Amino acid sequence: MGAMSIWTRIIDAVATLVAKGEGLIALFDRTPPERSVAFTIAVIGLGAKMAKADGRVSRAEVAAFRQVFVIAPEDEPAAARVFNLARQDIAGYEAYAGAIARMFRDQPAMLEDVLEGLFHVALADGAYAPVEEAFLRRVASIFGIGDADFHAIEARQGVGRAGDPWEVLGVPRDADFATIRARWKALVKEHHPDRMIARGLPPETVRLGNARIAAINRAWKAIADRRLETA
Repeated sequence: MGAMSIWTRIIDAVATLVAKGEGLIALFDRTPPERSVAFTIAVIGLGAKMAKADGRVSRAEVAAFRQVFVIAPEDEPAAARVFNLARQDIAGYEAYAGAIARMFRDQPAMLEDVLEGLFHVALADGAYAPVEEAFLRRVASIFGIGDADFHAIEARQGVGRAGDPWEVLGVPRDADFATIRARWKALVKEHHPDRMIARGLPPETVRLGNARIAAINRAWKAIADRRLETA
């Protein structure tokens, strides 16, 4: 990715904070960085807090972020440095979530992107611990993300209602087929990786977008197949 990778830009953004002994949270309230940098720091910052909350902080924890970001080998030290800075920050996760919510208050889709990124980090070890669920629910509340959208994200991740297709698409089970189809098409358009990058996510998050679209398409296929079976 070269000298101007997202990680290089992040290190540049936090250099002055390290010199002053401040945490990453200062970036959101004082001098908000570009959106792609802000998104990356938001996921890493809250991910570090979540790892600390469930008692599984380790040197290998950065590997969990590979579920969200494509991290080149040469950028791993920078990613680990950002993670450790967030982990050591004395600010609590609720303060982080509040600062992030304020920064993206006019971009609710970005807040959902951050939350979904956190789900990928939480599930990287194949488990969905109660403390992680409580953490994510609290972050969603601070972000202003309602129960319906939270459950849709859970379902896309294969937890909660275990990938229930209606839940994934966010439609009631008694919705007519035309309504479900329209919802599916709208979600595919909204969550396409190109659209995500256009609203500020870094290209390194392509895995997040691809996984989201795959889950949405699986849900649509499951519902369409059931309709054919009952036709």
